[in-house]
Amino acid sequence: MRRIHPLAPLAALLLPLATACGGEAGADAGQEGKTVTVTVGYQSKTINTVTAGTLLRSLGYFEQELAARGKKDGVTYTVDWQDYATGAPITAQMTAGKIDIGSMGDYPLLINAARGKELKQPTRLVSVTGYNLHGGLNTIVTAPGSPLKSLADLRGKRVSTSVGSAADGTLVRALKRAGIDPEKGIRKLNQQPSVGASALQAGSADALSQFVAWPGQLAYEGRATALYDGAELNLPTFHGVTVREKFAAERAGVLEDFLRAQRKATDHLRSQPVAAAESVAKETGLPAEVVYLYNGANGIATFDPELRPELIAALKEDVPVLREAQLVGEVDVDAFVDPAPLRAASAGAPGLPKPAAARAELWLKGQSSTRTFDSPRELLKAAKGADVRAAYVPDAVTGTLWFAGRAVWVAEGTELRAFVTEAGAQAYAGQHAGARIVSYADAVGLAS
Repeated sequence: MRRIHPLAPLAALLLPLATACGGEAGADAGQEGKTVTVTVGYQSKTINTVTAGTLLRSLGYFEQELAARGKKDGVTYTVDWQDYATGAPITAQMTAGKIDIGSMGDYPLLINAARGKELKQPTRLVSVTGYNLHGGLNTIVTAPGSPLKSLADLRGKRVSTSVGSAADGTLVRALKRAGIDPEKGIRKLNQQPSVGASALQAGSADALSQFVAWPGQLAYEGRATALYDGAELNLPTFHGVTVREKFAAERAGVLEDFLRAQRKATDHLRSQPVAAAESVAKETGLPAEVVYLYNGANGIATFDPELRPELIAALKEDVPVLREAQLVGEVDVDAFVDPAPLRAASAGAPGLPKPAAARAELWLKGQSSTRTFDSPRELLKAAKGADVRAAYVPDAVTGTLWFAGRAVWVAEGTELRAFVTEAGAQAYAGQHAGARIVSYADAVGLAS
């Protein structure tokens, strides 16, 4: 997976006219014998973009669409997939005319829109990859055994996040709701996700606010405990696909090919979630169990390319947060969103349903499919004594899926309820007489 440095030599842009780098060098490349290279920026570790990145690349659907187009117009199309850790460098490359299509989270998308306009390389949001209507894709975590148990405990503490990311947006909003100044009430560390994860483990950060898949991976590996579930905000968060406006105008058919391929990848993920998770895990090095937590049949993310009104409304609510942080000025969201290419690419395709409530799910070792259950108790009964690869349960209040062995359990009469955070479990137990927090082992015993 090739990376291009933001300050790549100018000579890299002066390619022979026989080769087109997207729309910049390829305006006249629609003649026979020409070669057109479409450059796609993606984030392999941000697994809610896989239908426009990692999974799409591995399936080869975009290349297949382009091969069919090439047979018709006599052009040879190639795809240059460029992998990045966050959305910021993708935006930098897009505004330099070096990346044609990119995928990133909602906050970076707004920065993408703002930078594109400022640098006269306007971009457009053309589809969605993965989303969660309540905000469950972002989580604040602490080190195992940390004395920090709630947002109030973060006052004066060192909190790592990536400024300008959706995870930073979750942190800012959550702190404000808790009555903490997000700039003065904590010591914010602006770090890449991997750096922040290392800082948490080393003790140089007290907490980490990050986006998928970092919180789930750290929790799965026993390196973090969830402090705050982003779904408590009850505000949609999502990832989407952005394209350079110039490329979209010059290569409208190619953009439609990409969006058709994305729809096919989405269908594949939804119909074969275990296989898709295994594929993404192989490509990224992430544990398949973590990928499935987010991208599985009952995963935290819902995959659907449609530009749903509630997601666009949420995007507009994000603008003031970024403006207050002086990361953007005014952003015209309505002008940034362009549903026309997806409509053209989706002509005749059936619509995808809205997400249903998550259910408990069990993945046994050696199995290529999972079992779902109507209640956490039933899951625990089935898991006892079984060769379990992963067990997932939805938070009893927010619905966010989490690992059963990492969840905080509450027993109430014959009912067993799971929570992503201790604060959530404590709040529930405090409001229900007879409810008590129990260990995972005790919950398994009670279920039997």
